[in-house]
Amino acid sequence: MGEIKKDKERIRIYKTIIFDVDGTLIDTEKAVLGSLQKMLKEDYGKQMQLEELAFVLGIPGSRSLPKLDIMDIEQANKRWNRFMKEFYHEIEVFDGIKEVLGSLEDRNLVLGIVTSKTNQEIIDDFEPFGLSGYMMHTVSADDTEKHKPNPDPLLKFLEISGADPKTAIYIGDTVYDYECARDAGIDFGLALWGCKNSGRISAAYNFEKPQDIIRILE
Repeated sequence: MGEIKKDKERIRIYKTIIFDVDGTLIDTEKAVLGSLQKMLKEDYGKQMQLEELAFVLGIPGSRSLPKLDIMDIEQANKRWNRFMKEFYHEIEVFDGIKEVLGSLEDRNLVLGIVTSKTNQEIIDDFEPFGLSGYMMHTVSADDTEKHKPNPDPLLKFLEISGADPKTAIYIGDTVYDYECARDAGIDFGLALWGCKNSGRISAAYNFEKPQDIIRILE
């Protein structure tokens, strides 16, 4: 069973469930890192191990690529996305996600995503898996000037959806997601099935599997 930590003062009634995409709804780690590794080798002559590149998970290329001493961000992102297509066979929906989204939809909850993907990356990497139909609102990296861990993406979601932060929860898998939720004043649920380093993430809820999300609504 997932570890469910509850607010000691009151039990929140959630009306809005917001999801990160990579590492939360779909498993893209192998594709993201593999395509980046290939791009760095072929275009920049950089030989790097996958574990050295793991820091890019959860943040947009505009923030991660400069950390690799790459300054032609737009061109590098285009190439990265092109190589990503060669790794599409590595992407899959996490077990249980579709069933959980269906159950949440049946409860008439507002569902949405806040992601570091661009609009084009959502079209290419997310929409083919048939999950977009569950989402009423989407905030991508194109929608705000500042990105996770800055709270602006979640604040933008609250603005366009009209959701109350007190009855909203953001579910993600990285410390960037947690910091974004914390500074936006929204509860955070940690998706342990996609998380690689949970030690420094103080989430309101730790979910071992997607089905555990339903438990906080019962």
